[in-house]
Amino acid sequence: MIVIVASGGANTASLQFALQRLGAGSAVSADPVAIRAATHVILPGVGAAADAMSRLKHSGLDALLPTLRQPVLGICLGMQLLFDASQEGDVACLGIIPGRATRFPPAAARPVPHMGWNTLDIRRPCALLEGLADGNYAYFVHSYALDLGDFTVAASEYGAPFSACIQWRNFYGAQFHPERSAAVGARLLQNFLGIN
Repeated sequence: MIVIVASGGANTASLQFALQRLGAGSAVSADPVAIRAATHVILPGVGAAADAMSRLKHSGLDALLPTLRQPVLGICLGMQLLFDASQEGDVACLGIIPGRATRFPPAAARPVPHMGWNTLDIRRPCALLEGLADGNYAYFVHSYALDLGDFTVAASEYGAPFSACIQWRNFYGAQFHPERSAAVGARLLQNFLGIN
């Protein structure tokens, strides 16, 4: 059973459709019992870090999510929430992975948010990236990002390199939107569902 955490993100319907196209059903839930029983958990995110953390705390999921042992995939803001903190609203996040999301510095040639297709630079092998290659394009929409670290399995660049995909134990993340990234996104989601 795949559970998409009901964290108020606006991309849950398109994510469910993307999973359906892979032949996988999913439920959207904030129920701790359902989340703990899931084989795979997806933490989506569209919006502001402080608002998302407020919703997770309200439902008690801020305490539950770090204890999960099954594969967990954070998408966009959901990936950032796996880390210690975000500069957005100066908020403490789930604290699963050391690091802090920071805002892209604005520049004339690089408007913020970073929006559109960008390439992936695979830094090390990871089950999440099986079948993907350097130079593959993915679709990004974000103003905040994580620097490169021990958790980085793929990078992208917008003025400077940032983490495009991460892994930390059973926690995975994609800064881009796989549900909007055509064949690359579909492969990433299929890879995630194949992780035990």
